[in-house]
This record gives sequence, C-alpha cells and structure tokens, in this order.
Amino acid sequence: MRLRVYYEDTDCGGIVYHANYFKYCERARSEVFFKAHLIPQDQEHAFVIQSLQAQFGAPAMLGDSLEVQTQLLALKKVSVSLQQEIFKITSQKPELLFSMQIKIGFIHLPTKTATRIPPHFVRLLHGLQ
Repeated sequence: MRLRVYYEDTDCGGIVYHANYFKYCERARSEVFFKAHLIPQDQEHAFVIQSLQAQFGAPAMLGDSLEVQTQLLALKKVSVSLQQEIFKITSQKPELLFSMQIKIGFIHLPTKTATRIPPHFVRLLHGLQ
C-alpha cells in the first residue's frame, strides 16, 4: 500500500510521530481485505493484536511517499503472524524506515475467546506469501 506523509502525521519538526507507523501498518492490513471486497471482521468476530515487535530506522518526513509491504510469516487455526515494513520511495533504492512482526488472533467477540479463522480469510491471507 502506498501513501504520502501529511502535516497531520508529523510533529512540529515535520517528523512522522512514532504511533503513525502502527496506523500505516493497520491500514495496509485492512486494505488486503478491502481489495478483496471483504471486511476483516463481522458482528461476532474480529482480529485482535496478540503481540508485536517493532524496529524504527530512519524517520519519515512531511511530504515523503511511503510504501507498506506485508508478508505472511505463519498462519495457524486461530492466529496469523505477519512481517510489515515501511519504505520511503526515492528515485534510487527504496529506504527501509520501519519494520515489525505482528501476531494477530481471531476471536469470538461475545465470549472474547479464540476461534478458527474462516476459510475465506485463510485463502486471502495465503496470498500474502
């Protein structure tokens, strides 16, 4: 997913606020579903974050063009692990600014218990390999 850094994404120095990297990755994960004309939840089920590990490299700045890449690391019955990286798009080689590994689980909302990821979501997530 490509995006541009706007003023609202930055601090007073024009540097992207650290929490926005997580938002960009969340948008990219959601976009995978939206492009397939799906929503990543229903009235009784949703994905929730179980854990994440993030590494910040160089900062993104106001006006930068960014690309978020998402890759499947592991897909289990009730969880999925992903690698997400944010690159600054330049005229030379893209520059890695941020990376994280995230594990998300699929839960039944009324009981807040883990439940099997539906087959149509499994097929979609396999496409991230």
